[in-house]
Amino acid sequence: MILKKVHLYLYQGSVAFFYFLFWPFLYYFSLKPDRYKHMNAVRRIWGFISSFTVGISYHYHFEQDIDWSKTYIVAPNHTSNLDITAMSLLVKSNCCFMGKQELVNGLVTGLFFRTVDIPVNRESKMASFKAFKHAMERLANGITVIIFPEATIPDHYPPNLHGFKNGPFRMAIELKVPIIPVTSVNTWQVLWDDGKKFGSKPGVCDIFVHKPIETAHLTINDADALRDQVHAIISKNIEEHDHRRTNG
Repeated sequence: MILKKVHLYLYQGSVAFFYFLFWPFLYYFSLKPDRYKHMNAVRRIWGFISSFTVGISYHYHFEQDIDWSKTYIVAPNHTSNLDITAMSLLVKSNCCFMGKQELVNGLVTGLFFRTVDIPVNRESKMASFKAFKHAMERLANGITVIIFPEATIPDHYPPNLHGFKNGPFRMAIELKVPIIPVTSVNTWQVLWDDGKKFGSKPGVCDIFVHKPIETAHLTINDADALRDQVHAIISKNIEEHDHRRTNG
């Protein structure tokens, strides 16, 4: 546990060091929306280097090749802060995250959630509505939106997959945008949540990228079924991974 705590401090130090190293570029690209794609490119470089420096890497398993010239909603499960880096590295096109309002005040996350990303205040229905309307505008302009449909990292350890919120699936159907389920099977073993309780360690995070689900033929009445379909895909992948891990 001592070594894991030390590794966490090294990881946090790496994130902070490279953030401030790249900050002039991030700040410059954050000044205008037409520069956000460059801000995302710097975010990918920053995420890769800050993780690689402390022995954390990401291995992607694709069910099929993804055409990143298209617009998607990416819907991953969420067990670790590393999932954010993993999604930043996965999406090769212009993109944005939706995340909780508190991230606006974060030392590292604040710049992103005041510009390229979309904060959501889930305590207010009106604020949530405005945030999702903002996300739909981004999608309509060809920007891929990354949403964790659990809306939070489960507070149970080891983490269980929670139920999904409806928002991402209603948006996908309304705008006829394909949705990509993504299963992060073991990032929590490298760093659970923010790492404060159990620390972190070097390791490979396995990310399974499932084939996009088309929504052009669906109506808003299919939103619950689409939500349950994506949940089942991710749940099955987690269960299969846990079974292989348990049985060697």
